[in-house]
Amino acid sequence: MDLATIIGILAGFGLIIGSILMNGELTAFIDPPSLLVVIGGTAASTLIAERAGRVLAGFKVALNTVISKTPDPVETIGVIGDLAAAARKDGILALEKMEVSDKFLAKGVRLAVDGIAPEEIRASLIGELVSLKQRHKRGQKLFRFMSGTAPSMGMIGTLIGLVQMLQALDDPSAIGPAMAVALLTTLYGAIVAFLVCAPIADKLETRTAEETANMQIVLEGIDGILKGENPKLIREKLEGYLAPKVRTKNES
Repeated sequence: MDLATIIGILAGFGLIIGSILMNGELTAFIDPPSLLVVIGGTAASTLIAERAGRVLAGFKVALNTVISKTPDPVETIGVIGDLAAAARKDGILALEKMEVSDKFLAKGVRLAVDGIAPEEIRASLIGELVSLKQRHKRGQKLFRFMSGTAPSMGMIGTLIGLVQMLQALDDPSAIGPAMAVALLTTLYGAIVAFLVCAPIADKLETRTAEETANMQIVLEGIDGILKGENPKLIREKLEGYLAPKVRTKNES
């Protein structure tokens, strides 16, 4: 569970609502037609740009920003070191009895135990890595599209409101409220874009970089195990993927 994402979204909406309540009524900022234009218009535009299946897949990928936990590369290197030591001492088949929580690493271990050729194992793992990058890239593209579309839909809603306001110029008392409602769609579009969609796209990009880096560590670790390399050498080689500060901590 990624608490940072949840806290960020709750804090963002909380600050906006709090600032409204300090100087007015929350009900003055609620307008269903404006919400319909922004939320519905953004959703419709997204469905035009992408197939429905990819839109659903993109939202599933977005759940990674909240419920998915990226494996810790330091822990991954430690597990690979233990696997390498066991394989060097008792052979590859000894890995079958060892528990591995990382699914990607567990797949590599399973293929190794099954006696699959090293080059085929690497090809299989690289294929999964490429697939993950493609899924995440589609999710990032989807939310970046929505972050650009939502403000535009807000502007469309504002123009609709301005047209309705101009039609009521014969009633001066109606101009102020009509203008306020027209501006709400711009507000909704900005909130959807800059508090939800754009941050999710950025978080997905960060999560992709973290997961692919961890998977690259697994690839090199499995390769070293299959070659029968010294466990200490494997650890030192894999620690090259870590930031110096983390690397120092891992060595201590």
